[in-house]
Amino acid sequence: MENASINRIVNLDYAASTPLRAEAVSAQLAYDSSDIAGANPNSLHSLGRKAQAALESARRDIAKTFGPRVRASEVVFTGGGTESNYMALMGLSQAARARDAKRCRVIVSAIEHDSILDNLGQLRAAGFTVDVVKPCRKGFITPDALEALLGRDVALVSIMLANNETGVVQPIEDLARAAHSCGALFHTDAVQGWLHIPLDVQRLGVDALSVAGHKVGGPVGIGALYLKNRTQLAPLFHGGGQERGLRPGTQDLRAILGFAAAARTVHASLERDHALLLELSRALYGRLASSARIHATMGDPAAVDRLPGIVSVYVDGIESEELILKLDVAGFEVSAASACSSGSMDASHVLTAMGIPRERALGSLRISFDDRVDPADLDRFAGALLKIAG
Repeated sequence: MENASINRIVNLDYAASTPLRAEAVSAQLAYDSSDIAGANPNSLHSLGRKAQAALESARRDIAKTFGPRVRASEVVFTGGGTESNYMALMGLSQAARARDAKRCRVIVSAIEHDSILDNLGQLRAAGFTVDVVKPCRKGFITPDALEALLGRDVALVSIMLANNETGVVQPIEDLARAAHSCGALFHTDAVQGWLHIPLDVQRLGVDALSVAGHKVGGPVGIGALYLKNRTQLAPLFHGGGQERGLRPGTQDLRAILGFAAAARTVHASLERDHALLLELSRALYGRLASSARIHATMGDPAAVDRLPGIVSVYVDGIESEELILKLDVAGFEVSAASACSSGSMDASHVLTAMGIPRERALGSLRISFDDRVDPADLDRFAGALLKIAG
């Protein structure tokens, strides 16, 4: 292990949150020194109208990242991915039931983020029945598994675009088609997958989609919900008419401008970066596989569609906490699972749902990065983990 790696911290936990991009910083600093800094974009005076113009320009930029035919009016700004998920889960379910009283069932996957799973109790308290569909051993939900649970009483199906722990991309187009065949709405949590893989909401066929700024180099605390035109959503908050009355409160224009700047930057180089990161992750999986103790969580990484910037493994005989602390000492920051749940250091609910035994899932690691990664750092990280695994 080189001493240089101890003197410099290498962040390989980008799936938790990413550093601000220079473009996002510049956009926010430009706002700070502008005449609309602090202006309310809902005011009728000239500064308010100017702020409103900047807000709508940012909204159009975000809409473009969802597909070439997405309208700006289909973008609702929120306080982040968790809020977007909550709005979609509760708001779409309640709106569907209001239209048709028999639609009182919701289906989610067993591999969802906690921002979905932790709200299932609220759905049940609101009178909904919740069914949970499990993934196959490779980590994705099969259309057959979903179809076995569907019926005319389903209000909403919510299945994430790509898993935040394993990086496995779900067959959303097929899953959304199945949900629509019985009249249910379909939402996807795209917080981890957005701007890491090509995406077109119209091709996917989803009714709603959640994203967050801090996963792509934008500010923390800002996100958006794509809501397909004419899709009804019951407002969960009241107190103002902002964001079409769906998310009241004065918009954080500074954060929104930083969010849009990061999104424009990443979207412009998405295809190039996707190919680059896919090759880097392939190489990392290949090198780690040289240890008989290190295993890819989804089996053969080449046999599944996955995000290029997430490498998901487990190490036989060593628990995640020990691995993370040893790698931290060596200068590498990684995580065991979702940053929102890793404090418990229990076995990942995602990996156990995939059929990985608990004793093996307890040794999981998630290594994640984006286009700003130094390939030499990945090489040094592999050497450190191989040494720890023995």
